[in-house]
Amino acid sequence: MAQFQEAFEKVMKNEGGYVNDPQDPGGETYKGIARSRNSKWEGWIRIDICKGQSGFPANLERDTVLQKQIVGFYETNYWDTISADGIANQQVAETIFDFGVNAGVKVSATLAQQVVEATADGVIGPKTIEKLNAFDADHFLAAFTVLKIARYVSIVKRRPESRKYFYGWVCRALE
Repeated sequence: MAQFQEAFEKVMKNEGGYVNDPQDPGGETYKGIARSRNSKWEGWIRIDICKGQSGFPANLERDTVLQKQIVGFYETNYWDTISADGIANQQVAETIFDFGVNAGVKVSATLAQQVVEATADGVIGPKTIEKLNAFDADHFLAAFTVLKIARYVSIVKRRPESRKYFYGWVCRALE
């Protein structure tokens, strides 16, 4: 069965550190956790404290409590939500998890369900897990990648200012 820690480490390579890009709809973000979408996350209290200290934002990396909060956030809100522990293939679990972080769990689950021809309700339950585990992993990864890129194209068409993220999104989808 798929392992969270391995998937989490790969996602963190894509999510980076502290960013506050006014053109990004997520606004202030740390390791992929957008304040605008997760304003009640307890990690923001620690981040706000670190802002007042010297060495910000590098000092965030040294805050061990904050780093544990980040791991817990991703495990609870993404990994567990997509029932990734039940997915047999690590790469399949990782790509659904990573896209869930990038585009939202419901979007990622829906696209995964479309690939395996499960009911596309955006919730990965036992029936979807069964279909994912029975589906050829290489075929799944290829088809899921195509759907992810199509999603990015539609985002850029709707919101042209997001074009600056497109290349990075496509590279992430192809990893």
